[in-house]
Amino acid sequence: MPAIVLVGAQWGDEGKGKATDLLGDRLDYVVRYNGGNNAGHTVVIGAEKYALHLLPTGILTPSIVPVIGNGVVVDLGVLFGEIDLLEARGIDTSRLVISANAHVITPYHTAIDKVVERFLGAAKLGTTGRGIGPAYADKMSRVGVRVQDLFDTKILRQKVDSALKPKNQLLSKVYNRKAMSVDAVVTELLGYVERLRPLVADTPLLLHRALADGKIVLLEGGQATMLDVDHGTYPFVTSSNPTSGGACTGSGIAPTQITRVIGVLKAYTTRVGAGPFPTELDDEWGERLRSVGGEYGTTTGRPRRCGWFDAVLARYATRINGLTDLFLTKLDVLSGLERVPVCVGYRVGGEVVDEMPMTQTDFHHAVPVYEELPGWDEDISLARSLEDLPKNAQAYVEALEEMSGARISAIGVGPGRTQTIQVRDLV
Repeated sequence: MPAIVLVGAQWGDEGKGKATDLLGDRLDYVVRYNGGNNAGHTVVIGAEKYALHLLPTGILTPSIVPVIGNGVVVDLGVLFGEIDLLEARGIDTSRLVISANAHVITPYHTAIDKVVERFLGAAKLGTTGRGIGPAYADKMSRVGVRVQDLFDTKILRQKVDSALKPKNQLLSKVYNRKAMSVDAVVTELLGYVERLRPLVADTPLLLHRALADGKIVLLEGGQATMLDVDHGTYPFVTSSNPTSGGACTGSGIAPTQITRVIGVLKAYTTRVGAGPFPTELDDEWGERLRSVGGEYGTTTGRPRRCGWFDAVLARYATRINGLTDLFLTKLDVLSGLERVPVCVGYRVGGEVVDEMPMTQTDFHHAVPVYEELPGWDEDISLARSLEDLPKNAQAYVEALEEMSGARISAIGVGPGRTQTIQVRDLV
């Protein structure tokens, strides 16, 4: 069976957890392939609401094997804290598998992340301060600690000692912070070993065999397209590749085994943290979207910046990821609007363009060009087919589909597990 990739098509928080949950009982494996506990997926099951940060959303479905892939950076304290919270709520987490090649976020990564962000002041990037960037930096500098290193104390100590020598100089002499002890870091990491050991596997081999046996594997990205370190709004991005290309390197699955790429995007646009955002609304309309849509970060709790739907971004995400399908979420948030603006292009330096500007400078100064579509007053939360939607809501979906360049195969009309219109099969 082929693998399916699920990516965010905007700046994150699009509702990827809802999309994964919709596919739930059809899937055999769900793999997180990038990021760390800076991601946040919210899944609502009946009266229960689950906020997942590091664990794949497949953890909530008993028939699915959830996998943390080699492309993820793992804060072990956060991981086991999240597991404990789910177990306390009756969720069986024993199926979880973690790649031996995943990198570990250490105490010195979080310390450096926080102090550097504070030092930047007004120029800060808006990181979550969870050590994600420094962990990826060590990975690329080839001084990172991998999960498998925790099972060899000698290697672990050598790696921590080697990494801490320059970092302690940085902490103490540049940022006037206390140097960190090698012994303390090693002791903390070794404290997770016995609990970690039974969860660790050669996950690329595991997934290869699963696909050979006819299993369905979903590759689930953290963050989203516009936060990709290569293809997003650099430098206001994450430190990994949440786009579909990152699914291969972050899981060990070959690109020839992927035949479907599903992009998730809201019926409007949001982002958290600093960086350019052409359709951002600093007025009562932005506050309305935030209030009605509950736009506060799952991981950080920060209020999300809100704006109208950006078709330029949607086309870009379709092209970069090779999207075959779109899952449009939160259409219900737009109910009650007389007119709904959609950004169809940007005015850049006196010229109107309908594709992403090449440079950061042009994108930062891009002024949205809007087309207004008729709104609707009806409550659509009970709609379960396209025909159940008001005519204007149907027309809005059709317009977004044409502008985005990929078919809309599912539509979210509320936060609940069943509040989804499935236009066509996603598996």
